Amino acid sequence: METYLAGFSGLLNAPTGSGKTFALFLPFLADFINRNPNYKTQKNNGLQMLWITPLRALTNDIKKAMQEVCDDLEIPWKIATRTGDTPAAEKVALKKKLPEVLLTTPESLHLMLAQKEYPNIFKSLQVLVVDEWHELLGTKRGVQVELGLCRLKGLGSVSRSQLAVSSEQLAVNSSQLAVSSGQADEKNDCKLPTANRQLKIWGISATIGNLEQAAEVLLGNDFPPERIKMVRANLEKKLLIKSIIPENVENYSWAGHIGLKLLPEVMKLVAKSKTTLIFTNTRSQSEIWYHAILDNYPEYAGVMAMHHGSLDNELRRWVEQALHAEALKVVVCTSSLDLGVDFRPVDTVVQVGSPKGVARFMQRAGRSGHHPGAVSKAYFVPTHSMELLEGAALKEAIKRGIFESRDPMLLTMDVLIQFMVTLAVSEGFRADELFNEVKTTYAFADITRKEFNQLLDFITNGGKTLAQYDEFLKVEVENGLYKVNSRRVAMRHRLSIGTITSDLSIRVKWLSGGSLGTIEESFISKLKPGNVFWFAGRSLEFVRVKEMSAYVKKSNATKGIIPSWAGGRMPLSSQLSAMFREKLDEVAHGLEKDEEVVALKPLFKLQEELSHLPQSHEFLIESFKSREGHHLLFYPFEGRLVHEGMASLLAFRISKIKPASFSIAMNDYGFELLTDEDIPIEQVLEDAGFFSIDNLLDDILHSLNANEMARRRFRDIAHIGGLVFTGYPGQQVKNKHLQASSSLLFEVFSEYEPDNLLVRQAYNEALAFQLEEFRLRAALQRIEKQSIILRTIERPTPFAFPIMVDSLGREKLTTETLEERIAKMARRYGAEGVDAKEDRKPRKVGITRKKGF
Repeated sequence: METYLAGFSGLLNAPTGSGKTFALFLPFLADFINRNPNYKTQKNNGLQMLWITPLRALTNDIKKAMQEVCDDLEIPWKIATRTGDTPAAEKVALKKKLPEVLLTTPESLHLMLAQKEYPNIFKSLQVLVVDEWHELLGTKRGVQVELGLCRLKGLGSVSRSQLAVSSEQLAVNSSQLAVSSGQADEKNDCKLPTANRQLKIWGISATIGNLEQAAEVLLGNDFPPERIKMVRANLEKKLLIKSIIPENVENYSWAGHIGLKLLPEVMKLVAKSKTTLIFTNTRSQSEIWYHAILDNYPEYAGVMAMHHGSLDNELRRWVEQALHAEALKVVVCTSSLDLGVDFRPVDTVVQVGSPKGVARFMQRAGRSGHHPGAVSKAYFVPTHSMELLEGAALKEAIKRGIFESRDPMLLTMDVLIQFMVTLAVSEGFRADELFNEVKTTYAFADITRKEFNQLLDFITNGGKTLAQYDEFLKVEVENGLYKVNSRRVAMRHRLSIGTITSDLSIRVKWLSGGSLGTIEESFISKLKPGNVFWFAGRSLEFVRVKEMSAYVKKSNATKGIIPSWAGGRMPLSSQLSAMFREKLDEVAHGLEKDEEVVALKPLFKLQEELSHLPQSHEFLIESFKSREGHHLLFYPFEGRLVHEGMASLLAFRISKIKPASFSIAMNDYGFELLTDEDIPIEQVLEDAGFFSIDNLLDDILHSLNANEMARRRFRDIAHIGGLVFTGYPGQQVKNKHLQASSSLLFEVFSEYEPDNLLVRQAYNEALAFQLEEFRLRAALQRIEKQSIILRTIERPTPFAFPIMVDSLGREKLTTETLEERIAKMARRYGAEGVDAKEDRKPRKVGITRKKGF
């Protein structure tokens, strides 16, 4: 309260369920009451607070809570929302009369900036709050927020006649700012006006590893440091975390399953709890678990629901309201219920499978006991044996307070292009003023004037390559003012505002009327009339596709296809990877103190007998021969994305010694190189440069199809940057046509404009996000200091078997299910567990040790 009333801006960090919303809303109300003694009769105050959330679902809950407070205090205010779900009539009403508090999303904020005379909307704005800032940081939606804020802070650069505000409204409290506008301009070399210097900016964030940087990114580099505060709640959230340990861990799934073998244990927890949220990592997994519960526990029909992002908004809203009303016993959900919604009846959370990140698990665990002083109860359900060690690593990381950082995105030119056209669609902008504003953001602090001018040329003349095509000449310059004068260009741009890109979605509708949600076009395109699939907790028969909608009818079939969505596999975070290796080190030293590690002793014993259990100073490589070929297995324990890049890199370096073709498989623990020829691995390891970071970038580009990776990233960049138009509502362009258009543009730019900023961005994003090049570099440096342990084994070890299972999912031509093929592999290699009758003595070919440095 005191911090806010003193005029500070900053970041509020507190545990989930500790009342962060009221911690900012109540001081804001107190400040308004102090400045307006006649507040009970004062009307038409204009927009006072703008509250930005990453999810539309969060706005309803927050709106209700805020409105109740205002009503109780007899403040005649209206709390409203403006999101993609807001009806058109309500949006029109908001234009005529603004509420005092508006809840919105980053996309809707930019749509407001695309309106004519938008400065009048924000002329009385006192505070802007970004909720769940940790979820936006490190994404292009976060960059959208940064750009939106730089414009709101810089509104004073618009003439006073344009703003239509009085001199009293323009006055700035110098005691609050503690810095003159001249000092600020001199310090930041940015001619930011003082008109909106009274605007307070606050972020709300759960715990992440780089909170100070998060505040810096939110506020920008023009904010006076002396007016920034980091507020941390001195509250220790009571958290009870327990793993559900299967009986006979050595015989539990080694890979390829989704945890349903532990369904009886999970349902025991559900029976003892008031309300339980069962979190899964993917929408497909949530559909499977929902049906498994209904099939095996039909008594839960009517008190169970499902919640994920592809379900229709009305269905999701009904689930949220039913949770509030304590009408549901259990909800199977995904990350759609990760954030901010207050469900006090929930007293138990079950996480199925590793969440792959410490902060993500904490966020989900906090959904239970979601009020101050309550205990959050979270249970971890492994989908295979080795995930138990991830459970132990999660608990240790939370105990020590080790959380992932969210690295901010830099120089995302596609987002900046979209923002520039957004401003040109509304009031227009002047190049020098906008350049100075944009430079104040963390994302574009390093943008050069040459790069900025290239973007100006791109939106006005199509750049060097597209100047002959009118479609790309969107913005005109009139007396130094950059404006969009074409109504068609303006309409298409407003329809395209946003940075969320995914496969084209098809709405699923009943033949009789009503919507169930959306499914990706790639799934629907594989269905034939009469096919049965499961979606939204129902068995559906596909009838036809018409006007971008898939029409279905109810089916009584007990079997059906489960839809799949892109982006299902999350990589292990670097923090959780490091804790996993530390736990493995404890096992090697006989320091088993966690129940999960104790339960895994038989598996680790088998690993030791068949091969070797690596310690923190060792790097294990296994090799063996089977009828499939020669297998090389490496265990960095660094996460799937790093392993993908490292596997291709090492295969390339091996091929320089002996040409070979490799098949690659990987999981979060290691990767496999499979070839039909014997590889002289001892000779390869003698090469001092095998794990070196020298020439790393060149080797990566040679070892991978870098052009194809960049091309895939460019599809999204072209969409965000306005190079391709996805279509009008109900008339979307087919996904294959969008891909063809973006691929053609990529080829043209690559050949005729090699310095194109968007092509450069595509390559940078491919390295940073698809390969995690920074983590790959650090992992190689760590391995170079370790002792290399080489083992030739007779059959797959507990570490090897899950990686080999990954390769099964990539083979297309088979009539067997994945589970049947895993079972066959297990029988072939004797991988059922410690009872497998086979000689387990490893054949030690030699140990190559490298000295640390």
